[in-house]
Amino acid sequence: MALYAKAAEILEKVERKQATVKTLVYDSKFQNIKQLFALVCETQKFSSILQEIIESTKLLKQTKIKMNLAKVLVYDLVIGKGLKCGGAWKALMMKHRSRLQAALARMKIKQKVSRNQDLLSSSLQQPEGDQLPRYVRVNTLKTTVKDAIDYFKREGFSYLGQAYRLDDLNLKGKSFVGDLHLSDLLVFSPKTDFHDHNLYKAGHIILQDKGLWTCPCTTVYLISQQASSHVLDACAAPGNKTSHLAAIMKNKGRLFAFDLDAKRLSTMSTLLLRAGVTCQQLANQDFLKVDPDGPQYKDVEYILLDPSCSGSGMVCLRDEASPSQKEQDKRRLQALAAFQLHCLNHALRFPRLQRVVYSTCSIHTEENEQVVAACLLQNTGFRLVPLLLQWPERGLAPLTKCLRASTTKTLTHGFFVALLERHTAQSLEEQASETLNPVAEMSPSSPSASKDIHEVQEPISTTKDIDMAEEAKPTEENTETSGGVKKKRKKKKDGDKEALEPKATEEQTNTSGRANRKKAKVE
Repeated sequence: MALYAKAAEILEKVERKQATVKTLVYDSKFQNIKQLFALVCETQKFSSILQEIIESTKLLKQTKIKMNLAKVLVYDLVIGKGLKCGGAWKALMMKHRSRLQAALARMKIKQKVSRNQDLLSSSLQQPEGDQLPRYVRVNTLKTTVKDAIDYFKREGFSYLGQAYRLDDLNLKGKSFVGDLHLSDLLVFSPKTDFHDHNLYKAGHIILQDKGLWTCPCTTVYLISQQASSHVLDACAAPGNKTSHLAAIMKNKGRLFAFDLDAKRLSTMSTLLLRAGVTCQQLANQDFLKVDPDGPQYKDVEYILLDPSCSGSGMVCLRDEASPSQKEQDKRRLQALAAFQLHCLNHALRFPRLQRVVYSTCSIHTEENEQVVAACLLQNTGFRLVPLLLQWPERGLAPLTKCLRASTTKTLTHGFFVALLERHTAQSLEEQASETLNPVAEMSPSSPSASKDIHEVQEPISTTKDIDMAEEAKPTEENTETSGGVKKKRKKKKDGDKEALEPKATEEQTNTSGRANRKKAKVE
């Protein structure tokens, strides 16, 4: 019985985006980790099929058990190798076995297949999640990237240097590289497991998808230039993004973190303690009930808002709905979008707010671009800021200043990020010299990115304005000024392989030459 209770609990946490399946399974301390992991993964894979069986037989009404518990029990009873429990649950499920098996048989007849596996869509029959790299963030509150790299090399891993192309992240065996966008992120081959590693247990490294590391970076990339910044993480649990914020802040200033679930907040407190975070102020509170004009929040300038969403971007929660679920999912998306817009509007009410990052792990435009567009229409004092122009996947037009991600284009789970900035007269003056690249100081310089991000943007308040802003082009002066950026070639020491290098383009060489001639003329 403990196996099914724990599996149902993990499924519930995954749906609420608390962590990945693997992290939750290993952190559960369950006696048979492999058995638990297999049951959760297989139940997720057959989730829509199991739900249709459960609904068609009205199992929940007759047994009074919850959906996720019903799914793991039904999976083992009619698809897996049989129930691995006794007692009341087994007796209860055996009463309904014939009806559940009949419902499964009808589904196979209807779809004209003979195997249970053939009921799955083609995407679910391919274990796509296993092909994503293993991303490891170095916790700079406890160690350095260099020390972490040296530690892994002593353990027999082969460091290939800094990645400069997406293809560099296609790794095998014990090879690893530095990420091409985030300097504190190391990338390993897909099936590399660190859950029992000493660095993970000591809080020196954090395991999570790359997309979730991008959100804190876009929130606070200017914090290092300001003393004692006040930052707010609106929907904080389980705390991985909060720990990253604290690392970027170097444990200075004040970091407010809210979550409505007391149990999740307790887990988060333990995680932050292990990560060495000291600047946090946790609150078991609904963010929507926080008073923006409260005296304790009068200096909040940056907010990270990652509200509840459909989770459709997570590989383990692929958006595969049965026909009976589609109308229900549509209504749920509408309700989620309304909630997300409410949260975003509330975040913009903080009086000294300068920037807010809105992010989801959803692929649905209803939760992403449509929420941001509606917010900009209602809050004309804010505008979109372009992010990571070297990032390969952009928001849907006209909101191409936003970021999207996917398993194919960025080798991550699906996610969406938008950065909104308060529009003031002062911000227009600062825009000409301000680099709007959240990782400009954390990754190798990009001439093409520098060329675009120095562009002065007009305030964005309506969809029409967004279209006009997207058509703006950088001036000749901006192009020449930024074109002189060069990248140094690095070579590995001690007989290691040569580091991965970018190749200079002819356009960069020509642009650099024009900038040098202009400088000579001025002198």
